[in-house]
Amino acid sequence: MKQNKIGLLSVLLLTAGTVRSQQIANPLKLWYNAPANEWSQALPLGNGRLGAMVFGKVSDELVQLNEATLWSGGPVDNNVNPDAPKYLPQVRAALFNENYHQADSLLRKMQGVYSQSFLPMADLHLRQQVDDNSVKDYYRDLDLNNAQSNTRFTSNGVQYTREMFISAADQVIVYHLKASKKGQLNFTLSASSQLHYQNVVNGKDLVLKGKAPSQADPSYVGYNKEPIIYEQAGSCKGMRFEVRLRAINVDGTIKIDTAGMTVRNATDVTVIVSGATSFNGYDKCPDKDGLNEDKIAAEQLAKAAARTLSDLRTRHIKDYTRFFNRVHFAIAGGEAVASLPTDERLRRYTAGGEDPSLETLYFQYGRYLLISSSRTKGAPANLQGIWNRELRAPWSSNYTININTEMNYWPAEECNLMEMQQPLYDLLMELAVTGRHTARNFYNLNGWVAHHNTDIWAISNPVGDIGKGDPNWANWMMGGNWLCQFLWQHYEYSGSKAFLKDTAYPVMKAAAQFSLGWLVPDKEGRLVTAPATSPENIFITEKGEHGAVSIASTMDLSVIHDLFTNVIAATDVLGKDAAFADSLKQALAKLYPLQIGKKGNLQEWYKDWEDEDPQHRHISHLFGLFPGNQISPITTPELAAACKKSLEIRGDGGTGWSKAWKINTWARLLDGNHAHKLLKELLHLTGAGSVDMHNAGGTYANLFCAHPPFQIDGNFGGTSGIAQMLLQSQTGTLHLLPALPDNWSTGEVKGLLAQGGYTVDMNWKEGMLTSVTIHATKDGTCMLRVPQRIKAEGTAQLAPAKPKDADHGFVYALQAKAGQSYTLYRVIR
Repeated sequence: MKQNKIGLLSVLLLTAGTVRSQQIANPLKLWYNAPANEWSQALPLGNGRLGAMVFGKVSDELVQLNEATLWSGGPVDNNVNPDAPKYLPQVRAALFNENYHQADSLLRKMQGVYSQSFLPMADLHLRQQVDDNSVKDYYRDLDLNNAQSNTRFTSNGVQYTREMFISAADQVIVYHLKASKKGQLNFTLSASSQLHYQNVVNGKDLVLKGKAPSQADPSYVGYNKEPIIYEQAGSCKGMRFEVRLRAINVDGTIKIDTAGMTVRNATDVTVIVSGATSFNGYDKCPDKDGLNEDKIAAEQLAKAAARTLSDLRTRHIKDYTRFFNRVHFAIAGGEAVASLPTDERLRRYTAGGEDPSLETLYFQYGRYLLISSSRTKGAPANLQGIWNRELRAPWSSNYTININTEMNYWPAEECNLMEMQQPLYDLLMELAVTGRHTARNFYNLNGWVAHHNTDIWAISNPVGDIGKGDPNWANWMMGGNWLCQFLWQHYEYSGSKAFLKDTAYPVMKAAAQFSLGWLVPDKEGRLVTAPATSPENIFITEKGEHGAVSIASTMDLSVIHDLFTNVIAATDVLGKDAAFADSLKQALAKLYPLQIGKKGNLQEWYKDWEDEDPQHRHISHLFGLFPGNQISPITTPELAAACKKSLEIRGDGGTGWSKAWKINTWARLLDGNHAHKLLKELLHLTGAGSVDMHNAGGTYANLFCAHPPFQIDGNFGGTSGIAQMLLQSQTGTLHLLPALPDNWSTGEVKGLLAQGGYTVDMNWKEGMLTSVTIHATKDGTCMLRVPQRIKAEGTAQLAPAKPKDADHGFVYALQAKAGQSYTLYRVIR
């Protein structure tokens, strides 16, 4: 067996050159000259609801399936800890007496239950009659241009091809298998699941019927004898699910039984796969009140099967490209390695090579992943997007809202994928409902609140299983407030007053109501949060005591400042709630201010304490720099300098998502070279057969971000960081090329969005902006900050707005009309 593998690998490497010329012509492909040996080498497909990981194995292929709404559990109990409110006064008394250990112990009594888990749906096993020893010209890819995976190889003179795509237009997986010679396609296709399931045959269809567990403990919980619990029908927990497969053949024979499908002597076969769950909303029992998953899956499959393969492919590509093709990004250089397999490119890049087109591929891959994992009502992209193979996934593959879920959506607006945020808005609307119960039942407060974790059932209580969780992550009350930032930002990008009025403002206002009640005066009369944590970090007091719970963490107050500021702005736009806005303004004026510590850093805690881990992966206290807009090198240079010092103290290390966060903050500090340094570190190859980066993140061969083991937020954060290097608009001015690294001296980008309702196209050469085109969606003055002097084309009204800033370029005012485009050029003296 070992001899066979070596022989196959040698042949694959020898024939790799035959496909390199194709790769040069298509820079938006991930491609490989060998099958995936592990999950982190497989290639992801998705339509926002159905997901698949394709391994590309020759004789024993595996396709692992997911469905966005397949979770354990059921609707949440909003009053799981009725004693919680009585401990809040005790916690606060302990904190103001500086008894932090006592506050920690008391706060544990205010916890609720853990979130539920995102689950794997099924595995498809394709066993094809192929002589492994005769395989040559092996090739597999993921083409970002059409969201399609292709595998092909030749065996005994026959070329076999496998094409797979997942259609959002038809809500099915399409798997097309073909042989170059008539009658040479022989295989069996079976379906199984890690969950409780049974296979049945229904006419032409192989049907997998399954049941999800009613309870799935997080992977880090080890004290229960039964971490996975199934219950009988009628329990209101444990949804049903179904996977349906139908094979359509041009010739040959197909036999179906409960063991699978057997295809003999065929030339061309298309397998269509549908899948559905009984999930019917966060507040509905998935059992007795669930949707009819059998009907949904059967109807979707039947409708798709009535179409031709060409029609299915065309509809899929048309739907996908209307999103993906909005943005183009290219950097000069790197052509010499662009024709290499992706894992080899990544390996050379890790060793210190330059490959700008790998960086642009990574940027577009993040956009592809968001389109592929976030198009399902009430089910935004989770910790692993939509791709999970584990029954007890790391951190339950849930929504971790103290950074990770937010990071998933950082690139959505700027990278021209604002529609992909709709599932996040859906979840926010649901959290605003469950969060009202949590605010009342845990704190006796109005408004709504959400904490560190949530799930498809919109759990909003502090997790921890009532005392078993550490407050440094479990008891953090700002998760809902942070998510509200996306509501206001969508208005700033889209200009939709209808969205602001009907969707965003009611949720934002209720979150602000909770925070207004949550703030309390300290001994000097300044408003603080108590209790407060800085997510997952530990401080050391002047007495040498270690703790996580204090008052007035910088993260807390920065998030509240952001929320209050946005709500006040919203009241002005909508012309309503002036009295409420005044109360927020008064609270802002009393809010405990940001502090610069003795080391010149931005202080993370109420006092200038040391960190237990000075290089902790979270940089929560820098929220005001990014993703907030409270701090800027242009408007608040002293605070920006303190943020820079904090980043220097933290260091450049960290897990994948942590490094991605730092890319964005260095870009906001207008240091493109440092941001690019971290991007290169984020793209270090890790996994089997490469350098070991498991303790510092990195990137797998399939370009998934290694947390470790895997979290998709690093991919999305990396894409966002690249966008931030090219365009920033958070201060009301379009800052063009604000953090352009030296390595990107010549390039172009088209289709980035800016706040104010603008789409931006730019070209630059040798580090100098050559032209920019602004596409306006509304009338108004577009403020531009540019690195060089510019002039307008035609009758565009462009005028300098202020004298040149020695460090931050030139500012111009462009008078824009809705529906018009304006091209501006660099002035060459």
